[in-house]
Amino acid sequence: MSLNKPIVEIKKVNKKFGETHVVHDMNLDIYEGEFLTLLGPSGCGKTTTLRMIGGFESPSDGTILIDGVPVEEKEPFERDVNTVFQSYALFPHMTIYDNVAYGLKVKKVKKAEIRSRVEEMLALVQLSGYEKRYPSQLSGGQKQRVAIARSLINNPKVLLLDEPLGALDLKLRKQMQVELKRLQKKLGITFVYVTHDQEEALTMSDRIAVMYQGYIEQLDKPDVIYEKPVTKFVADFIGESNVLEATVTSADGELLALSTETGEVLSSGGAAPSAGEVVYLSVRPEKTALCAEPVPGFSLRGIVKDQIYVGSIVKCNVTLPNGFEVKVSKLAGQPLPPAGSAAYVSWAPADSVIIRSRDQVIYTAIENMKLG
Repeated sequence: MSLNKPIVEIKKVNKKFGETHVVHDMNLDIYEGEFLTLLGPSGCGKTTTLRMIGGFESPSDGTILIDGVPVEEKEPFERDVNTVFQSYALFPHMTIYDNVAYGLKVKKVKKAEIRSRVEEMLALVQLSGYEKRYPSQLSGGQKQRVAIARSLINNPKVLLLDEPLGALDLKLRKQMQVELKRLQKKLGITFVYVTHDQEEALTMSDRIAVMYQGYIEQLDKPDVIYEKPVTKFVADFIGESNVLEATVTSADGELLALSTETGEVLSSGGAAPSAGEVVYLSVRPEKTALCAEPVPGFSLRGIVKDQIYVGSIVKCNVTLPNGFEVKVSKLAGQPLPPAGSAAYVSWAPADSVIIRSRDQVIYTAIENMKLG
């Protein structure tokens, strides 16, 4: 994706609630026309960040600019942004037409223009003909589309979406993900989306900011986030992954030999640590292989615990001698050792990712300072 100029700029922003530090020194540029997702577990600071952009919370310090203008002192209605909440927040006593038209009526727009724009918005969210209905007569997905239409009708520069699909069932949620992405691309409006659902973020986003304990752990395109996690948290949080602690024993060019608690492995992906360094090694279940005989460079051996059929995929766990369970996923029909049998675990070295331990990085920095 070619990025345009930043429409939202978050500069050295902190947010504290009493003694609780919720957002730490955040720096983030959000670009015109992009779909950016703030992704993370509950309590990571993603919703607080969204609320600070929208004006519902104030930063403890730092600056937030929208289209180049600082907005910390501006009220929510003074910012050129709109917010869509999980709860829809529709007026139950108003028709769908009046709900969508509400913002334009407050601005005293002429009736003819209001009607034209409401009809355009309802057509855009595929709800033409629903003008005279009330929210109680709509399904959850329809209510959410009305809430989106109401937020878009004022042509905001940025649309903020706070887990808007969280209350929908799985099938409807997946349908709405596709519709929201289509809508965003058609309008070219910047969407800032908050979710804890990794699959949702991977499906919809141009970029993802993975957050943990108030920090942005990684900011990148979905495929990079998934294939090349830069921290142990991201590797664990995004999809499924096998994350092993290992010590680098030798390096032959880009090929690294590593020693784990239960055996030797190879890797050539990610950071380039030095011999003796303790690192994390991440490999996805679908990249992991099981064999009856050991593969050169690998000596991880375990017992196949179970096989779970999930449609087109068969998942199985392999228990290593130390109790660690390696997750393996294969297409249904591909051969897998039966449950209870012994098997060796391996992977193509380039399919694994080396993640340097933060403790090791800090230790190395301190040692370098001493030597300097």
